[in-house]
Amino acid sequence: MVDAFSPFDAADYLSDFDDAAAYLEAVIDEGDDDPARITEALGVVARSGNISELSRRAGISREGLYKALSADGNPSFATVLKLSRALGLRVRFESIE
Repeated sequence: MVDAFSPFDAADYLSDFDDAAAYLEAVIDEGDDDPARITEALGVVARSGNISELSRRAGISREGLYKALSADGNPSFATVLKLSRALGLRVRFESIE
């Protein structure tokens, strides 16, 4: 008999704002500078909670949120900022040197 495994989904392990912030920070710190990875990470954080509530708080339709965070999505910086605020997070910039 072969054991079946579920695919790993980081969203299953993000239980609060601190976890979400640490996850996003880790993705950014990987340093590959791929905006799609950040979009994907935001999608993971969004899936860890209530998508309908997040879309309401961000002022974005559920469909628009799904589209922006999909594999083919390309959210504007304004959308990223809205999502960050709605998730209880802040976008910050700091010197890398």
